[in-house]
Amino acid sequence: MAARKEIDGSAGVPEFYGKELRYQRERAGLTLEGLVEGSFYGVSYLSEIERGQRKMPRDLARHVDQVLGTNGFFERCCEDVRKARQGAHAAYFAPVAESEARALVIEEWANALVPGLLQTEAYARAVIHATHPLAPAADVDAKVQARLRRAEVFGAPRRPEYWVILGESLLRNPLLPRADMAELLDQIVALIRRRAVVLQVLPWNVPPQPCTMLSLTFMEFEAEPPTLYTEGPYHGQIIDDPVIVRHYHKAYDRLRAAALPLEASLALIEEAAEEYRNGGHSGRLGHSPVV
Repeated sequence: MAARKEIDGSAGVPEFYGKELRYQRERAGLTLEGLVEGSFYGVSYLSEIERGQRKMPRDLARHVDQVLGTNGFFERCCEDVRKARQGAHAAYFAPVAESEARALVIEEWANALVPGLLQTEAYARAVIHATHPLAPAADVDAKVQARLRRAEVFGAPRRPEYWVILGESLLRNPLLPRADMAELLDQIVALIRRRAVVLQVLPWNVPPQPCTMLSLTFMEFEAEPPTLYTEGPYHGQIIDDPVIVRHYHKAYDRLRAAALPLEASLALIEEAAEEYRNGGHSGRLGHSPVV
C-alpha cells in the first residue's frame, strides 16, 4: 500500500479545503468509497479533491455535507475553491489547465499560435497583449505566469505523453523580434531532444486537410472519458461526447499522416531558429518539402 501523503493546507485554498474534507471524512470513520457511495463520482475523483488537485462540483459538495453532517460547509466553500483554481486563467480555460495535470496523453494541432505548453515568457506576453491590449500590467503578469506554470507538467514524475503538430506558418511568420523567436524555437528543440515532446510540422503547401482552421487539443485520462478542446481568442469549448471526439481524432490522425516525419520536423525548427538568430530569416513560406 502506498504511503499516506500529508496535505499542506497552507499551500492554497484548494489544499486547505481538501485537508478539511479528509479530516471530516476520517473523523466520521468513512473511507473514500464510503463517502462517494450514493453519488455519481468515483474514489479517484474524491481523492484528487482531498489533495487539492481538483475542484469540488456543487452536487458532490451537497452530497458530502449531507453524509458528513457538516451543515453546508463544503457546498458554501466550493465556489471559493473554483475561483482559486481558476487563478489568472480565463473561466472557460481553467478546467483545461486543471485537466493537463491529470492527463496521460495530450495531443494538439496548432494553426494560429504556438500551444501554451510550449510558449516562452516573451511569446506568452505578446499573445496576451494582443488579445487584452488594455489589461493592467499586473493582470498581464498574472496571466503570463499562470501560462508558464502549465509547463511544469513536463517535470512531473508521471508526465503526460505530449504529441503536437505545428503548422509551418508558426515557424515562418514571426510574432516576435528575431532573437525572441529564436529563443522560442530553441526551447521547443530542447523539449524535443529530452523526449518531453513529440512534434511534427505540417508543411504550408500540403493538400487541404479537415479541421486545419480549428485548434484541437485531445486529452486522455486514467479513469475519465477522453476530451476534445477547441478555442478562439475569447471562448473555448470542451467536448466529451465519445462519438464527436472520435470523429475529430480521426481527422487529427490524417493531419499527423500529412505532417513531416519527426527528424525532418526537428531539422526544420532548428533551421528556422538559426535563421532568426543570424538575422537572415525572411518570414516567407516554402522552405519545406511535401512528403
